[in-house]
Amino acid sequence: MLTNSEKTGRAIVTDAIATPIVQTSTYTFKNTAELIAFQEGRFTSYEYGRYGNPTTQVAEEKISALERAETTLLLASGMCATTTMMLALVPAGGHIITTTDCYRRTRQFIQTVLPKMGITATVIDPADIDSLEMALEQNNVSLFFSESPTNPYLRCIDIELVSKLCHKKGVLVCIDCTFATPVNQKALALGADIVLHSVTKYIAGHNDVLAGSLSGSNKVIGTVRALHNVLGGVLSPVSRVHYPGLESHPEHHIAKRQMSGYGGVVSFEIAGDLQATSRFIDSLKIPYIAPSLGGCESLVEQPTIISYWDQSSEERARLGIKDNLVRFSCGVEAFDDIQSDILQALEAV
Repeated sequence: MLTNSEKTGRAIVTDAIATPIVQTSTYTFKNTAELIAFQEGRFTSYEYGRYGNPTTQVAEEKISALERAETTLLLASGMCATTTMMLALVPAGGHIITTTDCYRRTRQFIQTVLPKMGITATVIDPADIDSLEMALEQNNVSLFFSESPTNPYLRCIDIELVSKLCHKKGVLVCIDCTFATPVNQKALALGADIVLHSVTKYIAGHNDVLAGSLSGSNKVIGTVRALHNVLGGVLSPVSRVHYPGLESHPEHHIAKRQMSGYGGVVSFEIAGDLQATSRFIDSLKIPYIAPSLGGCESLVEQPTIISYWDQSSEERARLGIKDNLVRFSCGVEAFDDIQSDILQALEAV
């Protein structure tokens, strides 16, 4: 039974050094006049958890500061950020441009869900500017979307050039900077309209949070926020290394120009087949076999098995996913220890 003393005792503690974790789904108003003032925009408060939360707002403001954005929207996951953003910004019957190398679930959403709304897509190589210009000319494009660096081959988009070309046609540009983080790359400063993060990864950093974020202008993010309020969602055996910090990387010149660091994820191909690559991974002692990245612990995965196992070998080959590909997310362990572990594991190949 709710007593009067309990009701009046629910005070809001302010001026705390540490941001309080506000665990509530609903917010109250003192009287009808205050509620009307809130509805008319004369009083700032919260109404319902799906529309905002004081703790979440603080986190959004911090990400905005990191990205130098006007505003940020936090969502339930990186995929929630991706899907909500696309649904909000691409009209029915619209067209998007994306890149060949990308997170599988993003590709799946673009190929299987968006077509139900008549939304089509052009898929181009991350470095193919000619195909980008052609797609912009031949289609009524609403959105360009790509990771940079991409997953799992760490290809880099020339964000400044792509943004200029897209903006000439009135096309919005969204860059998923999960692998780069705001420390190494400022996509908005390079011309992108939206920067997306799987906050689960480096920004959270401890493998104990599931979240996504979208940062940009008040106008663009406001459009996404409106839909979100409705949806909710609150070395020798290595044959090739994919890392934008290496001169051998196809977009090293772009990464060197627009990134202050190259991130803690490296992908490489083992000189062997699926089984040999599995032996390498199973011989590692430091990293955990897991599908994420950006935490304190090193994580390793074989994309063929962890993300594309339900695809045929022919389909994987078409998508460029090789059976000998390894993605390694470096944690905070000592470099010498990680290096020694990789070297001893290679002996099992």
